[in-house]
Amino acid sequence: MALTKNRLMKKLAAEFLGTFWLVLGGCGSAVLAANFSSDPFIGIGLGGVSLAFGLTVLTIAYALGRISGAHLNPAVTIGLWAGGRVEAGIIMPYVTAQILGGLLGAGVLYLIATGNGSAVGDFAANGYGEHSPGKYDMLSCFVTEFVMTFMFIVIIFGATEKDRAREAFAGIAIGLALTLIHLISIPVTNTSVNPARSISQAVFVQGWAIKQLWLFVLAPIAGAIAGGLVYRNFLRKTEFEPE
Repeated sequence: MALTKNRLMKKLAAEFLGTFWLVLGGCGSAVLAANFSSDPFIGIGLGGVSLAFGLTVLTIAYALGRISGAHLNPAVTIGLWAGGRVEAGIIMPYVTAQILGGLLGAGVLYLIATGNGSAVGDFAANGYGEHSPGKYDMLSCFVTEFVMTFMFIVIIFGATEKDRAREAFAGIAIGLALTLIHLISIPVTNTSVNPARSISQAVFVQGWAIKQLWLFVLAPIAGAIAGGLVYRNFLRKTEFEPE
């Protein structure tokens, strides 16, 4: 069924606002709070940043998921299409809204982060080689982003199968999945699994971040497509399958 213009605009507004919140909340925690103090009881560290990203998705899933599905991520939208969950026609509108929302989130974060005279630094941008937090090479970073996004899509599909009990807790499962993904992969790539998040930060860092951006667009999208296809063809519950 074709979407009416009004309904589509509501969906795009939800994706725009949700991705804005993901970038501001997730990257904001990394830029502003992760290393705020050497005192472990003040700075939130890797665990706090991981939780912040998960919380952005969890909160938006319950606040706006009823409107747009709360994709907040071009890779998720494309992965859901590959898995047969959404129509191809929403891909470009959703991805555009997500990228624009992410850019606004990064812009607001830039204004806040530089408000005390600090330089923007790496601005939580994603990188490989010398720009990887743990100095991991390009292959390690590509594999990490591919596998983490693959698993993220599988979890999203499974958590949102048509079952009332399961759907009620889907936002929690998906938010915690993103938290776990960050706990694993922040040391490797600063964790992308989301091209909109990567683009938003790279635009402000420029230089190396723009040059390495291809990996954080290609690997998550490839992982998402693979995850969608695997779930659709091998894991999806059939109509006549018993519980």
